[in-house]
Amino acid sequence: MDVLTSPIAWAALAFGYLLGSIPFGLILTRMAGLGDVRKIGSGNIGATNVLRTGHKGLAALTLVLDALKGTLAVLIAHDVAGLYFGLAILAGLLAGLGAFFGHLFPVWLNFRGGKGVATYIGVVLGLVWPAALIFCAIWIGVAVLTRYSSLSALFASVVTPALLLLVFDDRPAALVAAIMTVLLLWKHRSNIGRLMRGEEPKIGAAA
Repeated sequence: MDVLTSPIAWAALAFGYLLGSIPFGLILTRMAGLGDVRKIGSGNIGATNVLRTGHKGLAALTLVLDALKGTLAVLIAHDVAGLYFGLAILAGLLAGLGAFFGHLFPVWLNFRGGKGVATYIGVVLGLVWPAALIFCAIWIGVAVLTRYSSLSALFASVVTPALLLLVFDDRPAALVAAIMTVLLLWKHRSNIGRLMRGEEPKIGAAA
């Protein structure tokens, strides 16, 4: 049986998607009485746009929860599928990829979700945790040098698949990261355009 077309593989992908599609930024801002976060700033549901409400705590919580849904998707699918079906690694990979898709394209929000940086980190944390730490270190380094949040995320995401392949020798994780990187680049296409034109706001600047 081709494991990629098995019910367990599809179940892991679907589980990850449903978990990843939870729009924590939107939920938290509404619970705080701040309205619809999609109607301010960039219209995004991620932590960066939540920060534009002026509530740093909510933004930080959004960042953590968006990352955790990626990590939990990987770990839960890995453990459950490994315990009952012997497909731990495959299930973890597919659930992580599903969580990333879910965050970017949540069915509950007409498939208009976030840009995926936090969930990307969370998925990598679940797959190969040292690589996630290196991602964060690269992000911080580029941010300090350039003060561009988007450029920091883009650079770290481009490096991560090569890191997983060449340093950690994990081809399946590198493939998942490469797919996520392509999607993350696509979701940041407007940021890339602004960076090329010198119009991208720097960290700490007005949105």
